[in-house]
Parts: sequence; C-alpha cells; structure tokens
Amino acid sequence: MAALRKWLFTGLLVIVPGVITVWVLNWIVGTLDQTLTILPESWQPDRLLGLHIPGFGVLLTLAILLLVGFAASNFAGRKLVSWGDAVVSRIPVVRSIYSSVKQVSDTLFSETGNAFRTAVLVQWPREGVWTVAFVTGSPSGEIAAYLRDEYLSVFVPTTPNPTGGYFVIVRKSDCIELDMSVDAALKYIVSMGVVTPPDTTLADK
Repeated sequence: MAALRKWLFTGLLVIVPGVITVWVLNWIVGTLDQTLTILPESWQPDRLLGLHIPGFGVLLTLAILLLVGFAASNFAGRKLVSWGDAVVSRIPVVRSIYSSVKQVSDTLFSETGNAFRTAVLVQWPREGVWTVAFVTGSPSGEIAAYLRDEYLSVFVPTTPNPTGGYFVIVRKSDCIELDMSVDAALKYIVSMGVVTPPDTTLADK
C-alpha cells in the first residue's frame, strides 16, 4: 500500500501541473479566438481554411495591440487618445468607471511606474504574523494628510489564487523590502510556500 500511495502522489505531481497549464492555455486561446468575430465572415480563418485552427485569435489580438500602440505613439495618435478621453469624461457613470480603470492600467503598465515591482514582507493580518506583499505606491491627497509618518500602499494577495487580496496602507518602517523578483514572490505565494525563492544573500557572498 505504501508503494501504491507513493506511485499515486508521484503521478499527480507529474500530471497535475501539465493538465492545469494546458487548461489555462486553452482558456486563454479560446477567449482570444473570440476576437475573430470582429472580422467579416468571409475573412474568418475557419471559413477560408474550412476547419478550425485555434490560435488565430491570439495573432489577431497581438496585431491589434501593436497597431493601436503604434498609432498612439505618434503626435496625431496621442491627440486622438486625448480627445477620446475628454469625450468619455463627459459621460455620467461611464467616466467614473473609465477613469478608475485607466488610472490602474496606467500605473500597472507604465514603464516608469513602480506598482508591483517590489516585494516586501509585512505583518498581516496581525502583529507577529508575516506575509509577502507588493508595493503599489504611496498614499497621497487627503489620506496622506491624515498620516503623520511615511507610509506605503501595498497589495496582500491571497493563496493560492493571487488575483484576490487586500489593499492596506502600512508604515514604511514596518515593511521589509525583499531582493526576490516579483515572479519569484508570486511563485512562493501560489505554491503556499512550497516553492521557495533562491537565497540572493548567499549568491552575493
């Protein structure tokens, strides 16, 4: 029985990561393939080739992103984007949603932004209990006016699904900045501490 149990767990360790990876990739490709519906029916790959080949939606999405990025990088494109932002900002309800999403995306995807570029240790959910979090910025405006010391805005992800979590404002002196990369910290969180990041302090010696 001990040997059977060992073989069972070994089989799970081999199969489960591959199955989950294939499932996630299949979901991503299937979702992006839905972008093909924006093409005229006569231009769709399924109609032209006579069979369905997954992945054309990924290529179309990349082409659209590159085209939009190229167009928005020049003077005329930036003016057009500014005009579109001004129009949306005049629409009730829509402007509040759009402005919030735009601020988050600008912070996350900007090359000069610092969001999710630093992993820190913080005491959560109580003093004496530590977890890994990510710095998202610093408090400003009215919130900063009420805080006497220097604070950081951090995101504390949940395990094993890091897409959910908690936003907390922590005193900077209570945060311990880590040398590990964000990718290594995410692996550590998702694996519930099983996959430990490499010890950079030993590598420096």
